[in-house]
Amino acid sequence: MSSSKSSSAKVLQSPSPPPGSQSELQRTLTWKDAFWFSSGVPALLLFSIGSIAATVGNISWLVWTLSISMGFLQAFTYAEIAGLFPNKSGGASVYGAMAWVRYSKFAAAISVWCNWLAWTPVLALGTSLAASYVLNNFFAGSAITTWEFTLLNLEWIRPDLTMRINGGFIVAVLFLFALFGIQNLGVLKAARFQKIVAIIALLPLILVGVIPLFTNGIELKNLLPMNPLSGSWDMAGFQLLFGGMFLAAWSTYAFETAICYTSEFKDPKKDTFKAIISAGLLCFFMFTIVPFSFQNALGLKGLLDPAVVSGEGVGGAMAIMVGGGVVIGVIILLLLILSLLLAIMTSMGGASRTLYQASVDGWLPKSLSKVNKNGAPTRSMWAGIILNIFLLTLSDYTFVLAISNVNYLLFNFLNLNSGWIHRLDRPNWSRPFKAPNWLLVTNVVFAFVNITFLGFGADIWGPGTLWAGLISAGIVIPLFVYRHYITDKGHFQEGMLDGADGASAKAEKRAGIWPYVAIGAGIVVMLIAHSIAK
Repeated sequence: MSSSKSSSAKVLQSPSPPPGSQSELQRTLTWKDAFWFSSGVPALLLFSIGSIAATVGNISWLVWTLSISMGFLQAFTYAEIAGLFPNKSGGASVYGAMAWVRYSKFAAAISVWCNWLAWTPVLALGTSLAASYVLNNFFAGSAITTWEFTLLNLEWIRPDLTMRINGGFIVAVLFLFALFGIQNLGVLKAARFQKIVAIIALLPLILVGVIPLFTNGIELKNLLPMNPLSGSWDMAGFQLLFGGMFLAAWSTYAFETAICYTSEFKDPKKDTFKAIISAGLLCFFMFTIVPFSFQNALGLKGLLDPAVVSGEGVGGAMAIMVGGGVVIGVIILLLLILSLLLAIMTSMGGASRTLYQASVDGWLPKSLSKVNKNGAPTRSMWAGIILNIFLLTLSDYTFVLAISNVNYLLFNFLNLNSGWIHRLDRPNWSRPFKAPNWLLVTNVVFAFVNITFLGFGADIWGPGTLWAGLISAGIVIPLFVYRHYITDKGHFQEGMLDGADGASAKAEKRAGIWPYVAIGAGIVVMLIAHSIAK
């Protein structure tokens, strides 16, 4: 397909797939629907607000503020590249892969895979935390909360790591299948359901972010001194900062899921940009005010409470912050469970569309590109559910989250660099939104900053975290080789846009050697940071 401006215009004006199509998603959404889909992202705070505070100390609120500020600026690069491909679903990594495919098919495949592998564990992490809320608060002391059956000892991978089945596993799986049933009804019905849940579920986070600041004011003793947990800004202190920034990115950058639905927008030219920026504004507010309010009210000692660090005691802490008693605590707990379910729906919808588009484009097995009569990518959702049932059997969820984030920052590095590659290779393509040059360059700098966070901070969350994450990212290579070179005989599927196959694949690579230089430099930065980390 030609990479000329006229070709781009033709793509932008392509007709919507017929209703009830069994092979394509349906154009039924507006940017408001995508906004509600991404509204579950702020609930990701519940997963790591305590563990980040336990790692970095008094600078916890600063870590969250810096991280969401970076995430918001990065979104403008994602908005630009998404506008180039209005017929693609699956989010930023899919659009970024179109830049890398001319230079390295494997880099493109790794980008898409890492994005999915970063997003899909939210299903396991969210349902496990929701299950612990239910069991520990409504069934405390009962047999179901204490029963456990060990399947396999995995201490050779990580100390105290096992595969097991317990009461929390059973409740979490029930949550998974309930939400799968809702998503299976189709994207529009799921969006309407999620809108109702979001309006209710975001309420406790907003109240906790605002009320304590009015009732108690600013407690400087809980915010100062601005030193890391190590006590000083030496190499160890900066490593703690980078470790906190590493883990916070998994939550704060995640509103990019708003553009997972581009091929389902009625007007992708306008809706794509509006979706990601509106989601970014919501997350900017939530990720700055809520962590600040938590630390301001509870202090570092309160954030270091083991129940808060694990996430299980966040509801009780929130009740104390708003001055509520037992009844208020129960209400907040129920709302938090809804918040977690909202985050899980956000992940299930976005991750399944990434997997769906990866199959359509020829990166992953062909069977994943099928949708049901409601236009839902059911087989891709099943793939995510099967993986997450396995993850739910693992005894260490922090390890799962950290490995997930290794993949997320690998995707982030490749995708932020894809912005300038698209600019060079497709200078005349119509862009519904075009990021300012200074911002595009800033985001390339952020790509290397994030890969530094990865090298410095990953192993704070356990020895071998970085290498385990890199190995999990490499799983896609044999999958891609089988699909592309055996199933498709070395040719991409029809619908793979510009530069992937056909005559346009022979077009000039205007970026020259610089994409390879960027990858090489990224690897060097990551390894140097990892080698000097304490």
